Amino acid sequence: MTAPDQSPVPFASPAAATGAEFVETPVDYDALVLASFGGPEGQDDVIPFLRNVTRGRGIPDERLEEVAHHYRHFGGVSPINEQNRQLKAALEAELASRGIELPVYGGNRNWAPYLEDAFTAAAHDGHKTLLVLATSAYSSYSSDRQYREDIARAITDAGLEGRVTADKVRLFFDHPGFVAPFQEGVDAAVASFLEQGIAASDIHVLFSTHSIPTADAERSGPRDIDWGEGGAYVAQHRAVAEHMVRKLGDGAVLRDVCA
Repeated sequence: MTAPDQSPVPFASPAAATGAEFVETPVDYDALVLASFGGPEGQDDVIPFLRNVTRGRGIPDERLEEVAHHYRHFGGVSPINEQNRQLKAALEAELASRGIELPVYGGNRNWAPYLEDAFTAAAHDGHKTLLVLATSAYSSYSSDRQYREDIARAITDAGLEGRVTADKVRLFFDHPGFVAPFQEGVDAAVASFLEQGIAASDIHVLFSTHSIPTADAERSGPRDIDWGEGGAYVAQHRAVAEHMVRKLGDGAVLRDVCA
């Protein structure tokens, strides 16, 4: 039996095993794994899914049912699964258009297909050096470090120790490819309001995000940085919102909105 990986980042490639923010040594990845939270696909899945989300906390089903109504309102179906299927297809199409032969696998933390299923399938197909893209852009335990733990757990549970390595893509909240589509949507909406004759002073842009427990937000990000109230999670969201508002004023037709 293979001994547990004791490197700072278990089961990472040698180039990424130290946990440095950026990998500067080229790595020849042979597959991409899209990792996400997962969600129920129907009413019968809701409580089992919530049990997975809260595993180890001893929360009774009666309490879970109080949360379940958020999913039951939409037929017990979470939109995240279909969104991830579309994202996977888009990644595959983009890679193909660039002539890059890199298969894409999908796996979730809390619902099928699970992350260990994705790693097992990749290994079965002969892929050993995996790049993992988690669909969470911002700092917090559940959106970053827990995915690293998920990767290590999934590789162990799948019995793939010593057979595969897996490197997680860095947080991408500030990457132009992530921010630009939001910017384009806001710019278009504001321009449309102005064209309708709505005064710039009457236009307000509301930024909303996924909520996490306050204590988790406060603990997010490196401890040696003073992030202010809300930790890195809030600071990063504010930084993106402020950037978008500044960019909103770049065009003449939109400049008055930011005055």
